[in-house]
Amino acid sequence: MIYTEILGTGSYVPKRVYTNDDLKAFVDTNDEWIYSRTGIKERHMSEGESTLDLAYQAALKAIETSHIDTQDIDLIIVATVSSDYAFPAVANLLQAKLEIEGITAFDINAACSGFIYALQIADKMIKSGAFHNALIIGAETLTRLTDWRDRNTCVLFGDGAGAMVISRSEENKIIDIITGSQGDVDMLLYCKNPDLKDPAVNKISPQDHIHMKGAEVFKFATRIMPKTVHTLMERNQITDDDLNCYIAHQANMRILDKSARDLNISMDKMYSNISHYGNTSAASVPIAIDEAVRSNFLKRGDKFITVAFGGGLTWGGALITF
Repeated sequence: MIYTEILGTGSYVPKRVYTNDDLKAFVDTNDEWIYSRTGIKERHMSEGESTLDLAYQAALKAIETSHIDTQDIDLIIVATVSSDYAFPAVANLLQAKLEIEGITAFDINAACSGFIYALQIADKMIKSGAFHNALIIGAETLTRLTDWRDRNTCVLFGDGAGAMVISRSEENKIIDIITGSQGDVDMLLYCKNPDLKDPAVNKISPQDHIHMKGAEVFKFATRIMPKTVHTLMERNQITDDDLNCYIAHQANMRILDKSARDLNISMDKMYSNISHYGNTSAASVPIAIDEAVRSNFLKRGDKFITVAFGGGLTWGGALITF
C-alpha cells in the first residue's frame, strides 16, 4: 500500500505592501470600514513579478525545507486563476525554470479551492504508484483581475504563492481529502475571459475584472466550510479533541469567525493571517500552512484540517497529520 506525506512547505509574497490607508488614493474607503468588514489591514501586490516568479520563489523554499533533490520531483501542479498566459501553463514554465526535464506538469483552476484540488490530484497520482514526489503550488497575481473602482471587491485581494512537496510514505499521513462543486449558474463570483472575436473586425477585447455578490458568497462559504469539516470528522471518526488546529482559506475574518462558532471550536485553534495578506485565492491555503509551520502553530506530528471554498462554486477539505 502506498501512502503520502508532506515533506516540506514554502511561501513567497511580493515586497510591495498596500495598507488600507494606501487604498484611499484609488477608491472611497478607509481603514475602519475595510477592517471591520473583512479583518484585512494590508495586502501584498506585485510590481513587475509574474505569477511564475511568485510560484518559483515559493517552490524553492518548499524544496529546501523538504530536503529533496529538485531532480527527484516527477510531478508539478499549479493552482491559479491568474496565469501569465492562456498557454503555456505556469507549471510548464516553472518546470523549465527549475531545470527539470520530461515530467508531468499542468495547471488547474478551482479558484480559491484550487490548492486543495491540486493536493487531491497529486495525492491520488502518487498513491496510484505512477509518481513519487509532487510539487504543488497555489500562485496568484490576483490584483491583475481587480477592479480598483469597486470598493466592495478591490479591498479584498492580494498577490502571493504557497508551495508544498508531497511524497510517498510508509504511513498514512494525508488521511482524507474532499472536493466538490456546484455550478455557479447565478454568477455569484466570476471573471470573464475576452469576448468571442468577429474575424471581420478582429477587435482586441479588454480583460475583465472580478465580480462578486458578497452577501451570497458569504452565505455559501459559511454553509460549506463547516459542512466539509463535519464530513471529514464523521467519516474518519474523529472529534475536535483529536485535532491540533484548523487552517482555512483566508477570505474574510467574518467567515472564519462564523464557521468557528458553527463548528463550536475555539478561534485559538483556527490559524489566521488574513490581516496581512487579504484573499490570495489559490495561494491562501498553502501560504497559511507554511506560516503556521514556521511560527510553530503547526508542528510535526500534529493532526489538522484545512478547508477552502471558491468560485465555481467549489470547495475542498483535507485531514492531514503533519
